[in-house]
Amino acid sequence: MTRNPRTPAIEAQPHRFSAQEQAVVYEARQILLRHLNQNPVLSSWQAVLDYCALTIIGDVERFHVLYLDRRNRLISDECLATGTVDHVPVYPREVLRRCLALNASALIIVHNHPAGDPEPSAADLAMTKEIRNVCASLGVILHDHIITGAGRETSLRARSEL
Repeated sequence: MTRNPRTPAIEAQPHRFSAQEQAVVYEARQILLRHLNQNPVLSSWQAVLDYCALTIIGDVERFHVLYLDRRNRLISDECLATGTVDHVPVYPREVLRRCLALNASALIIVHNHPAGDPEPSAADLAMTKEIRNVCASLGVILHDHIITGAGRETSLRARSEL
């Protein structure tokens, strides 16, 4: 899924951030997280996409889970795994163990593709199906699997692949 046409997409940078730029990005993320802790409702689809685009980026793949309550308020955003430039290990058991510990009713799984193309791989689709099946058996709603990369996001739900 691409961004709203009224919101210009951020193009991939041809160079790495300097140490000073990395510090600024880190501070911006901290400000965003403080804001979200005070306002934990991800009230719209665009708010979810914006949140994911800002928080789940990096030079290596990162797998996050947004744990939500019954009103879709964010309980916790947790990075469950960090991988390499093209792979991150995901264990459905760990995703659901934390879900039950937090007493979450729903979740959104998110990971990034550092190379920039947010197109899901066969492994992404298989892992999503496995997590969806475990969620269904425990009465937990899997709202979506979002893949971020190069200023674009792909929603597996929007593509009818969830």
